[in-house]
Formats: sequence, C-alpha cells, structure tokens
Amino acid sequence: MTSGTGSGATGGGTTRIHRAVDRPAAPWKNGGGITREIAVWPDGADTNDFAWRVSLADVTADGPFSSFPGVDRILTVAEGAGMDLTIAGERSLLDLRFAPRHFPGDRPTDCRLLDGPVVNFNVMYRREGASAEVRVTTGEQTLAPEPGETLLVVALEGTAVIDGPTPGSATALGRYDAGLLTGPDVRRLRSSGRAAVVRLRPRSS
Repeated sequence: MTSGTGSGATGGGTTRIHRAVDRPAAPWKNGGGITREIAVWPDGADTNDFAWRVSLADVTADGPFSSFPGVDRILTVAEGAGMDLTIAGERSLLDLRFAPRHFPGDRPTDCRLLDGPVVNFNVMYRREGASAEVRVTTGEQTLAPEPGETLLVVALEGTAVIDGPTPGSATALGRYDAGLLTGPDVRRLRSSGRAAVVRLRPRSS
C-alpha cells in the first residue's frame, strides 16, 4: 500500500499515516482534471491494475469522467455545491456534501457542476477482486478491522484523532490526512468534523 509518514504497530495491528501535504497532483486518466492519490493496492499499482484506489479529485469544469472497465466507484462531495451527473443516460444529482454515492465506473459519465468547482473523495475498486464500503461520521466510534480487511480513515472536515490500543499511541489527522489500519487491534476515532471510514477487503475473504 502507498507509504506515508508516521506509522506504528502494536499487538498485531498497524496504523500507517498518509499526510495530505505529501501527495503530488496528477492528471486524470482522461486528462480532464487533477487527482491526488491517498492509497492504492497493490503497492505501486497504476490506473490499469489496482484492486482498489482512494483519491481526492479536483473538478473545475464540466465534462466527462474517466472510464474504468470493471471498476465500481463510491464518490463523496467534500467541497463545493455538487454535481449533476449523467450516468449511461440517467441523471444522478449529487448536491449534498458528505453523502457517498455508488455508481459503475465503466459506464459513460458526464458531469455538470452546480455552482463552481468541487473536491470529490473517490473510492474505486475492481468489482471482481475487491469490495468497499464508505461511511462519513462525526464524533467518536470504534475502529476494528476484520481479518483480511483494511480500514482507511480520512479527515474530510476539521480534524480527527485515532487512539491506538495502548496509552500514548494517539495520532492526529489534519484535513485530508489519512490513517490506514490493518490487524486485530481495536482503535477509537474521535472527529471534530467529518471523517470518512472506508472498509476495503478482497472478494476472497
């Protein structure tokens, strides 16, 4: 998985921190926008061979989304007024922030911005090899990865703290920082705003 700054391991669990400041901007697959990769599996996978990929995308103009054969997407508007999507001829209005929306990534998708640029939190996974779930939460909750599962926590608004299983193992996340959690340790998430919790697992598990 993509390496990040700040990591720790305790009794069988690992927390890896991915700082927003360390992410380079890259063009979309179709060149129509800018994306910043948060995490990808397998390590170093590109847009053609990832099992799952999580990113933030800047959308500054109307136009088509990139096509990803065999891939499903879960898109969450993190900044801006939202988008009016047309997916395979059907309209899908995304006018609420922090409301995850699932759609196939291999169907023709056109975007019209509702009122200026947006930033999207984007989870993509190859439907035959992986599955993903996205929840946007606030306040406190327990984080407990299941066997074979990866949990990704991203602070979408405000700040968040991931408390580890031992005293002194808390890690603070600024806006768009992320924590990648594996292993059996139970952690606690404390968020002052909105945090995305993504559950990622292989289909075989």
